[in-house]
Amino acid sequence: MSANSSSVTRVYLITGFLGSGKTTFLNRIIDRFPKKLKMTILMNEFGEIGIDGTLVEGEDIDMMEISRGSIFCVCVKTDFIKGLYELVTKIKPDVLIIESTGVANPSDLKRDLQLPIFGKRFHFQEQFCTIDAGHFLDAYQAFASLEKQIASSTVFIINKTDMAKAEDIAEIKNVIFESHPSPVFYETTYSNIPFEKYFPDMIPSDSAATPAVQNDSKLLTDAELDVFVEELLNDPNLEITPPDLLVSAAYTWNGSCLDEIRKMADDLPANVIRSKGFVGENGVWYLFSYVMGTWSIEKTHVPEHRIKNKNTLVFIAPPEVMAGIGDAMKTDHWISRGVFQPFSGMNK
Repeated sequence: MSANSSSVTRVYLITGFLGSGKTTFLNRIIDRFPKKLKMTILMNEFGEIGIDGTLVEGEDIDMMEISRGSIFCVCVKTDFIKGLYELVTKIKPDVLIIESTGVANPSDLKRDLQLPIFGKRFHFQEQFCTIDAGHFLDAYQAFASLEKQIASSTVFIINKTDMAKAEDIAEIKNVIFESHPSPVFYETTYSNIPFEKYFPDMIPSDSAATPAVQNDSKLLTDAELDVFVEELLNDPNLEITPPDLLVSAAYTWNGSCLDEIRKMADDLPANVIRSKGFVGENGVWYLFSYVMGTWSIEKTHVPEHRIKNKNTLVFIAPPEVMAGIGDAMKTDHWISRGVFQPFSGMNK
């Protein structure tokens, strides 16, 4: 599964609001991707503690994880650019798939990929936007990041259609048509689309080979790379303002009965957007998932040894909702791991 050092890296971006099914879509790509080619996944999560990386399926996945904010905002822009430079100079994959945080503004991505330090290796292919059919219309009214994701995407995966009415799906399309001149729609339940249309490698043919590109530029030292990134961040045209002011909080649970998790989920404030984490009961591990008032606890197929943050739940919500989340933790079995706001330095 080695890549040709002279070939380009084709780049795909997966956007979509919190809980819309981005990781499910990513796992479908991984399941179909040919083993003979090298694929790297760049996983970006808003919270200080990452959960989605654990949910990525497949053996020997080459994955780079960047948490603590959006890769497209100044808070972790440095990590993002340095990560891309490492891909160009060391890993050199055939395909790079970027799964961005659900509150990202991806406006600058295509420009970032063309930075001179990357030597024209990155070829942008497609931007997918996953949409939670049951919650999109409410979220669109409240969060500016959705409008920016729609404006820059080309393929829209209207997901979880089994949980939405036909008139709601029609209205979702109308909203997207207002912000996008020529959208491509797929209505799905588990992010299943005709992948071969967008990933030619999934068709066993020599025609899928990538064109060659020569990159004879001198490698930058760490100090030179730091200077380059600093100058980039000083560019007045850079999109570094977050579309929405949101906060991440993490709590560790040391209880033993999942009924306590269920009670907590019912008591959460209505404005909590997203929560996720692995919780255990009697030696069995479950994935807790909460999206805008809808929640589930399901047995996970992730092996226990891969679960990095056991019995830890991450919550994403507006800052004013944090106190209400704490109120929902009414027993001594909850321990706060702090509040994280990557854009304002309010971490505590």
